[in-house]
Amino acid sequence: MLRTVLIALVTGLLWPQFAAAAPVPVRFPEGLTHGFLVLRTLEGELIASGDLLQSVRAAQVESRMVFRFKDGSLLDEKVVFTQEGVFVMQSYRLLQKGPVFGEDTEISLERASGKYRVTTTDHLSGAEAVTEGTLPLPPDTYNGMVINIAKNLPKGAHETVHIVAFMPAAKLVKLEVTQAGEHKVLVGELAKSATHYVFSPRPGAWLTFLATLLGRMPPDSHAWIVTDELPAFVRFEGPLHPAGPAWRIELTSPRWPD
Repeated sequence: MLRTVLIALVTGLLWPQFAAAAPVPVRFPEGLTHGFLVLRTLEGELIASGDLLQSVRAAQVESRMVFRFKDGSLLDEKVVFTQEGVFVMQSYRLLQKGPVFGEDTEISLERASGKYRVTTTDHLSGAEAVTEGTLPLPPDTYNGMVINIAKNLPKGAHETVHIVAFMPAAKLVKLEVTQAGEHKVLVGELAKSATHYVFSPRPGAWLTFLATLLGRMPPDSHAWIVTDELPAFVRFEGPLHPAGPAWRIELTSPRWPD
């Protein structure tokens, strides 16, 4: 009951103000990609294997990240965006199901209409709940695209963009993208420099108070990107679902069976 009352009290204060929001310019256009990914705990335990699948159709890029967990769980995230001078997200889909998640969740978000739909299914009871609504989206809304945005920032630059947090009702949240130094990484025996990016949610005072009270304040996430000549993703660390643990995404290469 307390949670319901608090949500009602702050909803009127959280309507987005984004008159100054601007989309991020395209410095490195995205193209055809098939990357092989692994998902680990921060201690290094392998928990899932996956793919990054990206294709260009007409004026749109479709980027999909899929993880299949060792316990049978599935994470399937797809974002469609345009890159005509600036990056603009057009649609977003997220499917999370299986025991690794607290509940099964399916999310859809459309830029043109601002409509979203969140379907959650309780693992124990099988009860299904649907939350629908409309949310005006500023041009710099980048669900599923934070790595793309970081790759296109000039050296030393920082940016503030927006993401939509589903609680399960959709809330617009500012996300600060900052650079936090350089780290040496090895590619074979060749040393390269990777830029450390920090993604910091800035929900505003009232939503911060509410999220902290409910124990759902999202932590910072981190990414490392090699920026020699052309940017290349190296590693991501952060939660992939609300109130979830921080996990690590890395690239991997195919290997021959023994």
